[in-house]
Amino acid sequence: MSGLCISSIATQGNFSQEQSLLGSQQSTGAAGDVFGVQLASALAPFYLVIFLPQFIPHSDTVVPGLRVLPVQHIGFSQAHHCPAPFAALKLMRSISPADFDNKPDSLFFSDGQRRIDFVLVYEDETKMTHKRSNHKKQKRKRQVYESNLINNGLQLEATRSVLDEKTIFVKVHAPWEVLCTYAEVMHIKLPLQPNDLKTRESAFNWFTSLFRVDENIIKPEQEFFTAPFKREHLSNFYIQDKDAFFNPATRSRIVHFILSRVKYATKQNVKKFGINKLLDTGIYKAAFPLHDKSADQECVFDSKRYQPYSLVFLSTLKYYGEKIGIYFAWLGFYTNMLIVAAVVGVGCFLYGLFMKDNCTWSQEVCDPNIGGNIIMCPQCDKVCTYWNLTITCESSKFSVQLLLLLFVFWTVTLFLEFWKRRQAELEYEWDTVEYLEQEEQIRPEYEAQCTHVVVNEITQQEEHVPYTACGKCVRITLCTSAVFFWILLIIASVIGIIVYRLSVFLVFSATLPGHINGTQTIRKYLTPQTATSVTASIISFIVIMVLNIVYEKVAILITDFELPRTQTEYENSLTTKMFLFQFVNYYSSCFYIAFFKGKFVGYPGNPVYWLGKYRNEECDPGGCLLELTTQLAIIVGGKAIWNNIQEVLLPWVKNLIGRYCADARSEKIVPRWEQDYHLQPIGKLGLFYEYLEMVIQFGFVTLFVASFPLAPLLALINNMLEIRLDAWKLTTQFRRMVPQKAQDIGAWQPIMQGIAILAVVTNAMIIAFTSDMIPRLVYYWSFSVPPYGSHSSYTMKGYINNTLSVFNISDFKNASKPFSPWFGNHTTCRYRDFRYPPGHQHQYEHNIYYWHVIAAKLAFIIVMEHVIYFVKFLISYIIPDVSQETKSKVKREKYLIQKILHENDLKVVKKTIGKIADKIIEGVDSTFRPKTE
Repeated sequence: MSGLCISSIATQGNFSQEQSLLGSQQSTGAAGDVFGVQLASALAPFYLVIFLPQFIPHSDTVVPGLRVLPVQHIGFSQAHHCPAPFAALKLMRSISPADFDNKPDSLFFSDGQRRIDFVLVYEDETKMTHKRSNHKKQKRKRQVYESNLINNGLQLEATRSVLDEKTIFVKVHAPWEVLCTYAEVMHIKLPLQPNDLKTRESAFNWFTSLFRVDENIIKPEQEFFTAPFKREHLSNFYIQDKDAFFNPATRSRIVHFILSRVKYATKQNVKKFGINKLLDTGIYKAAFPLHDKSADQECVFDSKRYQPYSLVFLSTLKYYGEKIGIYFAWLGFYTNMLIVAAVVGVGCFLYGLFMKDNCTWSQEVCDPNIGGNIIMCPQCDKVCTYWNLTITCESSKFSVQLLLLLFVFWTVTLFLEFWKRRQAELEYEWDTVEYLEQEEQIRPEYEAQCTHVVVNEITQQEEHVPYTACGKCVRITLCTSAVFFWILLIIASVIGIIVYRLSVFLVFSATLPGHINGTQTIRKYLTPQTATSVTASIISFIVIMVLNIVYEKVAILITDFELPRTQTEYENSLTTKMFLFQFVNYYSSCFYIAFFKGKFVGYPGNPVYWLGKYRNEECDPGGCLLELTTQLAIIVGGKAIWNNIQEVLLPWVKNLIGRYCADARSEKIVPRWEQDYHLQPIGKLGLFYEYLEMVIQFGFVTLFVASFPLAPLLALINNMLEIRLDAWKLTTQFRRMVPQKAQDIGAWQPIMQGIAILAVVTNAMIIAFTSDMIPRLVYYWSFSVPPYGSHSSYTMKGYINNTLSVFNISDFKNASKPFSPWFGNHTTCRYRDFRYPPGHQHQYEHNIYYWHVIAAKLAFIIVMEHVIYFVKFLISYIIPDVSQETKSKVKREKYLIQKILHENDLKVVKKTIGKIADKIIEGVDSTFRPKTE
């Protein structure tokens, strides 16, 4: 099929309304309006416009406003393409395998030379069975938009779908001139000279080398010093091959930059522009760069070679850009650090597992002669019965390991400090050191709302902003109020779960009473407390997932209304909102169990009621630690399963169904752009949810590690799968993301630092107030020997009897007196607290043991916090954020930029001025030189 060139040189006839609208846009483009960049010099010979494929004939035909000629009528030979720059567009009715050389992975126009940098997809309105009134308007906007794309120097080629005739693919190519122009506009840093600095040895190199990719897997590339690109200095840049000078990620970034700023309509003096709005209104169905499965990307697609860093260096940087690259770098670094914490956690868990039967206090609880003779008071009003202490035999064997806590904290500190150091190296290697100051552009959504004029305090010049100072305050107030409202809604849901726990505990107490001396296996584990905890944890998890879905949309709406100026500001604002919500949503139930449950219960004769109706929950005699572990295990495990179903399984099933339907319709060879179109869209937020998932996991690993020593191991296993699944998902299940720049991991870095600091407090309080470690130590060192104890040496014998207070059953109030009759000759029952027995002058008041324990708990928290914080900040001070080698490279690069670029300009100026001066001197000499006879 022959190609067709469309040129405004051959025009005749009357202009239609559509062509008049096209003609009104000829001299303007969104990028030109914003940046003053015009490519008229490159496009002056021919102004090219685009029409839909259905308008393209096979011979000389008159189209309103245009005369369309075959190629040979314009002076070129019959060919499959129009030579650039004279033609920017080739249109055809349908596509055949010859148009992509029978290579389904072809990434080029039909000429096989021009690379496809972006693909736009829309549906041909004339082929639709249900025509709507707005189709003409949509078609007109699309024509104007594509016309303005050509105005900005892009070259387009449209083809029909192989599988669906009504689907049109518009392939976009950016020629060399356009890439150079916009690289300068966007301040893109490009290679200037190979790196000539020798590798510097450092005391920390042995540590950071553990996290580098194996050179046998991916060979390291040559490093370059780079500088912001300028066309006038083109000869100074390291250009060996024009086609490879701009890598695929940079090409896609530049094209997307143009697509996001080209205008398609003007309504009430307000410009409407950008591919995002066209996608939202359905004028285009999709816009994406193509996946590349060529040899240089082999390590990305070869699942057998996936390594934690295999997507970070050569492949990711050139293929996906810095934003995805730094995510995989951070995830790989974090996963490697989890190995140490997981080994220590498993060691502590196994130690506790093997030593659980040797604990004196658990032996007393499980001993039929000790725990079997201790009758505990009912834990709820009326329906609850008396119960035997031996029921809690298994839960009493669970304890915390202080060594694990200290080791994990120092591991986390090392991770954060060495990551900052590694991140500084990546900032230099990936040319993002000064990215925020130079390259980041204003969001198109922000530009579209700039209707107010203010005076810039720095430049003293007028500039346009979307709102006044008063309007900004109103937006911030409304957004903050909305965030707090939804956080309060989450807290209300947590209170609802607490009320459920209090209510259902009565039901389980009535339906699972058993015998007071029951020894069945199921009775050892299925207690009213356990049943309540498990069911409440499952319901809490379901509520968390539902609220996540709702708040995700709310947070995006709030951030859109807030209207941040740049994409980084947008993502940081959304990150803060989402994390505040997720923090309350995921951790609130754990905080309740750890710090509130069983702390304010009173005693059997005078219990404390929640909302004046529900009696507060009590912990087992062994504490609430096991219940906290159950809650964490359900949430962490359920969250990992849910995320993998949502992120991996659902896209895979959708793509599988799509491929099955496509294969059923046709057995034709499908080109790369059509294969990618049938993949799942990545979403506007990109990797935001991946970061959020990992940071929430980081919180579980650090905030509650004292109660869940296997959390680092589960996180490690999850992350080892996550790295590979993310790589597989991005390359095979989703359309290729638009490459983006990123200087660091953004707001996630201070969030993790805040979590690490908060984790010291939470774990100290878990050990002090949730576990029984402090009461046991106080008993061992103070109350097992005189003057308070009767043993001759320090021992844990008698601990259970000493820490359970006595209550006279005759002191029950009628509102809380159990229905079940008392048996035997017992007149007292026991409960978990430190109070004087009945008959004492201060009966049921806190005894001396209680005050010793409180003092020890407070002292432990203060000492532990200060020690860990001191070591943490000492490590932070010792390890520099930026290595000396990286500092030297940055200084060397700035020196070369100064020398090569600026000094060359000075030499040219001096040379020019010198020639002028020589001519002036020669003129003066000739004027005053005496005439020779």
